[in-house]
Amino acid sequence: MTCWTWFGPAAAVALAAATLAAPGAAEARKTVPFTAEGFRPGTIVIRDRERALYFLAGENRAYRYRVAVGRRGKHWFGTAYVKGKYVNPAWSPPADVRRDKPGLPSVIPGGSPRNPMGPRAIMLDRDEIAIHGTNRPGSIGTFASYGCIRMMNADILDLYERVGLGAEVVVTP
Repeated sequence: MTCWTWFGPAAAVALAAATLAAPGAAEARKTVPFTAEGFRPGTIVIRDRERALYFLAGENRAYRYRVAVGRRGKHWFGTAYVKGKYVNPAWSPPADVRRDKPGLPSVIPGGSPRNPMGPRAIMLDRDEIAIHGTNRPGSIGTFASYGCIRMMNADILDLYERVGLGAEVVVTP
């Protein structure tokens, strides 16, 4: 299962404010009570059924973000770890995406409005899977991806600053 292929940091591109904050983004992110025995602060818990990502902040609270998760047959469950963080990542469609959409270009540069990665990507140690922004904000809250976790661009900017390399990511049904 693959979601994206990273081709290195794109040149720094100033993103328009419209791509950073889609309508309703402010309502999507909130601090909520969260009891997570066995997890340390800094852990990301994704509840697939809820289409929600929780960043554990400690003291029984978490930041909750609405997300899009993998569509039928493309989602995954289990544990992964953050292995990289990227600004304006370029995107190359992996083989399974290219099979479904053969007309896609081989690379879409970072910062392009056509780039499905958005302004930030948090790469996991799991077969080209990432938590990233989106150029399709209407997909948030749905089962839409090829395995990646999509976030509103304003939300990935927020999470990107909070999460550290090596952080645990747990995806539950």
